[in-house]
Amino acid sequence: MHFLDQAKIFVRSGAGGAGAVAFRREKFIEYGGPNGGSGGKGGDIIFEAVAGLNTLIDFRYTQHFRAPRGAGGSGQNMTGAGGDDIIIRVPVGTQVLSEDKEQVLADFTAPGERVVFLRGGDGGRGNASYKTSTNRTPRQHGTGWPGEEMWVWLRLKLLADAGLVGMPNAGKSTFINAVTNAQAKVAAYAFTTTRPQLGVVRHRQSEFVVADIPGLIEGAADGAGIGDRFLGHIERCRVLLHLVDANDKDVAESYRIVRDELEAYGGGLIDKPVVVALNKIDTLDDELIAALSAELEEASGAEVIPISGAAGTGVDWVLDKLLEAIGPGPGRVGEDDEGEDAIEWSPL
Repeated sequence: MHFLDQAKIFVRSGAGGAGAVAFRREKFIEYGGPNGGSGGKGGDIIFEAVAGLNTLIDFRYTQHFRAPRGAGGSGQNMTGAGGDDIIIRVPVGTQVLSEDKEQVLADFTAPGERVVFLRGGDGGRGNASYKTSTNRTPRQHGTGWPGEEMWVWLRLKLLADAGLVGMPNAGKSTFINAVTNAQAKVAAYAFTTTRPQLGVVRHRQSEFVVADIPGLIEGAADGAGIGDRFLGHIERCRVLLHLVDANDKDVAESYRIVRDELEAYGGGLIDKPVVVALNKIDTLDDELIAALSAELEEASGAEVIPISGAAGTGVDWVLDKLLEAIGPGPGRVGEDDEGEDAIEWSPL
């Protein structure tokens, strides 16, 4: 399945149907009077968040959504049929933005959330509703109220409890493959991860969702590398796991580069709790691991956990720290109020 996290679509609700002009024409009933019915209401545009979706790829091929108008009224005071609503199903975590992307119009964070985004126009009045004591045979009627229309952007921010950050080749894909059933691509070159990956971690009788995003390089906020466009997918995470490659020339500088890019992006990422791990220690001796860990601790001001995602060294220690930061199970992504699974994520 292709991953797409932004899409622009056109939505239009239905116009109301026109009211009818009609009079009773029955044998032996003199001066029957008006009996034109009102028009039907136009269809609404409704957004609904559903579980099981994690991409907006469907909106690449279907970009226009127009609800039908209401039917016109008819004689015998018959109201026209209302237009059918259009229900647009989006993944959990989708935001609906204005055309200029400056305003968030709707935000879906739980399965089943539904928003009537554009309301259909009301039907026009039939001539029966215009009858008064002085106007016994009205011939005016309403034409129906128009619907609403607009272009909007859909932006998907994947819901996860923990987010992986680091420079390219820091071992993020290897780590998520080791702790989940994800099948992220791993190779000996930069930017093997080109789209976010999700995986469910099962650790110590608990579950939580981890998101892996493409690596960040210096200048990502200005578009270098893949840029920072995928950082939105970790805005909702409760904790970040910052992986630093132990084979980098300067582990402290590698740490600072990523932190600077998080700060430049904004979105509160720099203020989130962070677990710092020195990865790929299986290639080093104990003395060098201790020296690099001390250097990284001085730069980050936090405890540094030496790990090897490939060998599994220190992985349980990291998962314990992530669980501690994420907090108790109820309310966690993928669980309902009883602590049971509510969203079943699968790797992209």
